[in-house]
Amino acid sequence: MSYNSTLDDSAFDTNTFYRRTLHVLSDAQVPFLVGGSHAFLHYTGIARNTKDLDLFLRADDLQRALTALADAGYRTERTFGHWLAKAFQGDDFVDLVHSSGNGVARVDDGWFDHSIEAQVLGMPVRLTPVEELIWQKSFLMERERFDGGDVMHLILRCGKSLDWDRLLARYDQNWRLLLTYLTFFGFVYPGVTGPIPDQLYQSLLDRARQPDTNPPDTQLCRGTLVSRSQYLVDIGRWSFRDARIQPHGSMSPEEAVFWTWAIDNIA
Repeated sequence: MSYNSTLDDSAFDTNTFYRRTLHVLSDAQVPFLVGGSHAFLHYTGIARNTKDLDLFLRADDLQRALTALADAGYRTERTFGHWLAKAFQGDDFVDLVHSSGNGVARVDDGWFDHSIEAQVLGMPVRLTPVEELIWQKSFLMERERFDGGDVMHLILRCGKSLDWDRLLARYDQNWRLLLTYLTFFGFVYPGVTGPIPDQLYQSLLDRARQPDTNPPDTQLCRGTLVSRSQYLVDIGRWSFRDARIQPHGSMSPEEAVFWTWAIDNIA
């Protein structure tokens, strides 16, 4: 399918814009996955209004995606180099995501290997795996946004079919965060059994009780992994080290500063 390189803003409604974007990337043979509210709807049946379309792709494929969209008449930008780019047409835009704001949930081959086929806006696409959707959302604990409810609903609706071993492996050294959500699930749904394997929950509780044979840095703060604003006092005033920054995390000091500076400026 081919398109004119110039877009007439009035000619497209938002869903047409989204469908066109999917076609442009598909025609350019850029691998991508649909996430965000569309994936959440598929997994839970919960619909919500959204202002954008979240597309997940490998960092190595980002430039090809931006080039294809720019050639098709979109305005593009690398909004945050460590995780997010955007493509615009008028007031509409799509997010091109290759990691997470904290630098933890990088899109790799595993996202694609375990993705599923679905229909979005009447088009065949592949969705982000539910395990990666939970993993990504579980780190969002800002004052203005907490995705814990989404995590609870994903576990409730999909827990019995989840690949829990793979999900646990995603958390790696942050396994206590997964244990936190499993405990929270028991609070939210005290009478529901089955979505969470008892053996997994018990093994994480046992692990939490054992002395750490490889204790982390006593001045390390992992709070910045779940909120980029609420633990700045720990880093700036109390001399804790930021878990997002190398060698503990994947971000450079400059990326962390820019991401923090943009707290009040991101769209």
